[in-house]
Amino acid sequence: MRYDGSLKKWNAERGFGFIVADDGGQELFAHISAFARDGQLPTVGERLSFEVEPDRDGKKRAVRVQRAGVVPAARADTANRSFRLSRSGHDQQKTGFGSKLIILAILAALGGYGYSKYANYATKIRSAPQSTLAPAAPATRAQAALLTPTGFHCDGRKHCSQMTSCKEAKAFLKNCPGTEMDGNHDGVPCEQQWCTGSFAE
Repeated sequence: MRYDGSLKKWNAERGFGFIVADDGGQELFAHISAFARDGQLPTVGERLSFEVEPDRDGKKRAVRVQRAGVVPAARADTANRSFRLSRSGHDQQKTGFGSKLIILAILAALGGYGYSKYANYATKIRSAPQSTLAPAAPATRAQAALLTPTGFHCDGRKHCSQMTSCKEAKAFLKNCPGTEMDGNHDGVPCEQQWCTGSFAE
């Protein structure tokens, strides 16, 4: 139990004095070690709060003396610890919230970038000519056949392996541009396949 009172006497050289409680009790011995170690020397008449315990001889003495208006050290330490814990929790909460905001901002930026790429691609697809979008269907032999000025039909064949006779090879070489049947350019096509020996006409 704590009591209120004031310092009645103090011997600075010997480091002790006497406290009188407000209820008019007896003077209680108080040693300098009973005061808070705050660097201030006790002064006569100052208001104090204290607890009472018996000394080794059974006499009452003042212990755990605090100056009026000063929170006891234990209580102050508890309050500071509670404040630090609550502040730490608040800071962690703010940090967690900030991290979530950063992640959301990054995701939004990536989504916007992806959408813009998709929109550009879709615009190019819509504006591209139809002929570039779908490959042309392979032409049949009849469709690929070309009518030359001489009335000969070029059907797209241009190699010796595609010919059936020397006569046919010569007709293609004469009438169809782009054939690849006369390697030495002597005017005789397919000399090794059709236009030699018994095949030549």
